[in-house]
Amino acid sequence: MLLPLLLRPSLRCPQPSVLLTQCIRTLRCDAAKTLRCQAEHLLRRRLPLRFHTQNRGTKSRNRKTKTQEEEWKTRNKTVLTYIAAAGVGMIGLSYAAVPLYRLYCQASGLGGTAVAGHDADLVETMKPVKERVIRITFNADTHASMQWNFRPQQTEIFVVPGETALAFYRAKNPTDKPIIGISTYNVVPFDAGQYFNKIQCFCFEEQRLNPHEEVDMPVFFYIDPEFDEDPRMARVDTITLSYTFFEAKEGQMLSLPGYSYK
Repeated sequence: MLLPLLLRPSLRCPQPSVLLTQCIRTLRCDAAKTLRCQAEHLLRRRLPLRFHTQNRGTKSRNRKTKTQEEEWKTRNKTVLTYIAAAGVGMIGLSYAAVPLYRLYCQASGLGGTAVAGHDADLVETMKPVKERVIRITFNADTHASMQWNFRPQQTEIFVVPGETALAFYRAKNPTDKPIIGISTYNVVPFDAGQYFNKIQCFCFEEQRLNPHEEVDMPVFFYIDPEFDEDPRMARVDTITLSYTFFEAKEGQMLSLPGYSYK
């Protein structure tokens, strides 16, 4: 009875090769599951880091962009400030151009302007050039809107370089209202202006005349002795001093010495 049972295949022990095959299959499945789990774990760890790095990069770029925008705004404000300052400076220079030009003309004699403002000691030590006689003529004009009567008291005088001379103009206000006038002047020929030196005059100063008032206005001047040494003045024997009076009104522009506005 026992022999058949022992000889039945189902009751026999499995062979070693079958057991080894099953173990290998089991190990393969476990290894695959282990590798899959480790891969998922690594992905879960690395993905958040990458996302975090990307977020930090975005924030850094945003900060750089804001910093650049602030720098550009600061530069634009600086440029606008310089432009505004230059505009204000140009406007100021345009207003100061006329008086500065007058001062320059008075200092250099440009445009037939007589030179003004000289040391009294220099005048006292001048040596007259007796052999050179110059004829000085005088002219007086008024602007169309000026209601004064204005004229020189003498038509001409004769002087020599290095000698002082005194002349007079007369102005009268024939109206029934006070009028304020201001004068400009020039010398002809223009090249002689640098040698025509005025010690005292009434130019570029406001003169107020009451109704029917009349005044005498002196001009104290001399011709520089160097006039005789300038070759350009060799044939010049007549110099004309001309004054023009304007009514002093706000916003009215005076003509520059030696030039006229059209």
